[in-house]
Amino acid sequence: MDPVRRRSRRIRLWSGAATAALALSLTTATQASAADVNNVRNAGFEAGLADWTCSAGSGTAVSSPVHGGTAALKATPAGQDNARCTQTVAVRPDSTYTLSAWVQGGYAYLGATGTGTTDVSTWTPGSTGWKQLTTTFTTGASTTSVTVYTHGWYGQAAYHVDDVSVLGPDGGGGGGPAPTVPGAPAGLSVAGTTSSSVSLSWNTVSGATGYTVYRNGTKATAVTGTSATVTGLAASTAYSFQVTATNAAGESPKSATVTATTAPAGGGGGGSLPKHAVTGYWQNFNNGAAVQRLSDVQAQYDIIAVAFADATSTPGAVTFNLDSAGLGGYTVDQFKADIKAKQAAGKKVIISVGGELGRVAVNDATSAANFANSVHSLMQTYGFDGVDIDLENGLNATYMTQALRSLSAKAGPSLIITMAPQTIDMQSTSNSYFQTALNIKDILTVVNMQYYNSGSMLGCDGKVYSQGSVDFLTALACIQLENGLAPSQVGLGVPASTRGAGSGYVAPSVVNAALDCLTKATNCGSFKPPRTYPDLRGAMTWSTNWDATAGNAWSNAVGPHVHALP
Repeated sequence: MDPVRRRSRRIRLWSGAATAALALSLTTATQASAADVNNVRNAGFEAGLADWTCSAGSGTAVSSPVHGGTAALKATPAGQDNARCTQTVAVRPDSTYTLSAWVQGGYAYLGATGTGTTDVSTWTPGSTGWKQLTTTFTTGASTTSVTVYTHGWYGQAAYHVDDVSVLGPDGGGGGGPAPTVPGAPAGLSVAGTTSSSVSLSWNTVSGATGYTVYRNGTKATAVTGTSATVTGLAASTAYSFQVTATNAAGESPKSATVTATTAPAGGGGGGSLPKHAVTGYWQNFNNGAAVQRLSDVQAQYDIIAVAFADATSTPGAVTFNLDSAGLGGYTVDQFKADIKAKQAAGKKVIISVGGELGRVAVNDATSAANFANSVHSLMQTYGFDGVDIDLENGLNATYMTQALRSLSAKAGPSLIITMAPQTIDMQSTSNSYFQTALNIKDILTVVNMQYYNSGSMLGCDGKVYSQGSVDFLTALACIQLENGLAPSQVGLGVPASTRGAGSGYVAPSVVNAALDCLTKATNCGSFKPPRTYPDLRGAMTWSTNWDATAGNAWSNAVGPHVHALP
């Protein structure tokens, strides 16, 4: 967004350097041949840091948490050191290898250099459980060794690594044992259901690199962690599930069977919204964009998010202060009257909490109660229809869930709840923002992820996509659509003009193409979604003011397109 914006979307530290460092090539591990071995020495850190070198004394072997055996690596970034740990691994020329490792904790990177062809790397944002990173590389005609590395990221938490492998032809340098077929998973249970999905979890299987979930005997999905959400199910229907463990040696027998019945049709918050809706943020300040009163907001917007509420000295509590001076003498009474007029025209007006500079912390039961009480008070005072969660400095899933459920109990079923996470917040269901969205799925209206100021990111197919493209919009939306959110709870958040964000602006025609791709499988780029999502909610923009500055080019093009979706 405009650099002089008082509360601009933050351009995250990883948006340039981190993504530039990622010539990411994610692939699925191929079956090992009989001659394949693990060429990494001390792959599980059972011998401490033997055969490994960590920068600036950043690494140590720990006994907990571990993925396998009795030890794992813990490495802690500090200052200008990213906690890089390396090992030189003997390999054979003109050979293909699969590099993998299990990671947990802060940002974690895995890669290989000196391959003689294309060096590779892969990464993941912070995760609370063990997660496997996997990539492949081919050695050059004269390559006899490669350097395998892991590292974290500057200013981020410590990361853990275990069970590293470079699986392929024996390079002659010794290493760990080749994998064997893992055992069947135990502890399969149903973690939750909605009208269209079932969430499952199970215990970790030693030596497994992935898991396959079966629905009624047919493969439903494959994951690397010990949980999965199976989507696209019919309401009020019973299903049976099993799971297997996999690695390069093969697939385990199936687990015991569990059954689950999906919830009845319905659920989700939002009151009387159109099937496909357009959301726009309205700026309660003057930062160079067109100054608007709420009555000036373009008619194409169905949800108007007032940006922003202000934190108070009471933990978790928020208030709202109309910037009358900055908005040309706009009075509170006029503002309230304009809210009522918008609502009479069928629009929803909500209060947004956060922004780049928003420091609202909901980290315990008391602050959760304060948040719910204060937002409900603002709804009563101004007539707001609900709340938008735009906390760009992190949130606590447990207590934000508690706060929003408390607010829902106070406000009733017509409450609008929207969210505007950054791309990094929705890369994995283990991230707090994603967890919160899934926790409140029955009362959640829409998640409008910010597809800007982020740099390149992973899509649902494990490939990297650059912001500013149709593929970026569709492949990242697919993560949410295939991991538990209903299509009606997913929207595409984009800048209204080149001045609206520091990076990531796309022309309205690109937004419309992405909407067509996701809902009708037309106008796609290179990424093709696994299915269509005709109930996709729509699109969001920052902001109605920047839209007006650009002659309403965004809302005039995207608004009618959204409203005409199937």
